[in-house]
Amino acid sequence: MQALITLAAFLVTLGVLVSFHEYGHFLAARLCGVRVLRFALGFGKPLFTYRASNGTEWVLASIPLGGYVKLLDGRDREQIIPVEERPQSFDVKPLWQRSMIVAAGPFANFLLAVILFSVIYVSGVPQLPARLQTPPEQSIAAKLGVAAGDQVRGWQSLSSDYSGAPILDEFDPVPSWNALRWLLLNALTGEQGFALEIQDAAGARHVKSFKQGDLPPIAPDSDPFQALGLFPQVTPPSEWIELKLGPIDALGFAYQRVSLITKVSFRLMLGLFTGKTTLKQLGGPLSIADMAGKSAQVGWQPFVAFLALMSISIGLLNLVPLPMLDGGQLLYDAWELVAGKRISLSLQEKLQKVGFLLLISLSLLALFNDLQRYLSF
Repeated sequence: MQALITLAAFLVTLGVLVSFHEYGHFLAARLCGVRVLRFALGFGKPLFTYRASNGTEWVLASIPLGGYVKLLDGRDREQIIPVEERPQSFDVKPLWQRSMIVAAGPFANFLLAVILFSVIYVSGVPQLPARLQTPPEQSIAAKLGVAAGDQVRGWQSLSSDYSGAPILDEFDPVPSWNALRWLLLNALTGEQGFALEIQDAAGARHVKSFKQGDLPPIAPDSDPFQALGLFPQVTPPSEWIELKLGPIDALGFAYQRVSLITKVSFRLMLGLFTGKTTLKQLGGPLSIADMAGKSAQVGWQPFVAFLALMSISIGLLNLVPLPMLDGGQLLYDAWELVAGKRISLSLQEKLQKVGFLLLISLSLLALFNDLQRYLSF
């Protein structure tokens, strides 16, 4: 039964995220007057095919690891385009329209994440209070006098030249540990100091300042939270707080959360190339299936939250400036904007081959990591 739930959750995850991404491309192309030849979910042998009245072929294929939108494009040597249909071709559209069509896929993923988080906040979700446990000895929090039972009430980012001067500005409210955790991750990955407004067990309020120079670095072989010393206190469910917002407030809060997660995820992704993040953290289809299945078994809200996080990851991944990805095409467009001419088709084809090899290498590495996690003895 557990295996069936995991498989179903995995298929739903891929289906929702890929279809929304590709529909972003599809909708932008239609708005720009570009003819869409095929909208495909999956690769390989078609399981279901439907041809719409406008000529678009809708395909559901047998291998559910992706999808694509095929546009009318004069650069494709296999396409013979009649003269009367040339105005509907992708390659004759102005640069801003072509860039918009390419960027619409990742944008759709970020939009989906905002929608999914909004649904959670409108329905009401229990949240662990931002109440802290006793910090580890020698941690930054311990040196600052943080004690068990301290409740974090407010957050304030500090400038890089902060030297301990009085903090007069108002603090942003911290509604839960989950909100605090993402703020901490943002500060650690962005190497930015912060101040916490803390209410102790007696009800008195204090300010604890974590200066930029004191923050632990992000490194592959260390846990920055351990050095920071901020962890949530175990709290019975009866003391959890419910975060429930109206539709407008939920959209605003969801947008802020997606923006924050995107910044943190981008820095962690960048860390793969700078050495701050280990490549062992890359996950493949087995990791996705495992997390999808576990979140689905906990409840619909954790599963929807997982979908939102995965949607952000897919949006970011597709913006990486590698050929074969949307970011690679946007890089070509940036070159065209600066140089005033397009990259030659022959050079694009060579770069596509390089990009394909890089993506295959990363995919194999992610799969290898999966096998080590789940099949090692």
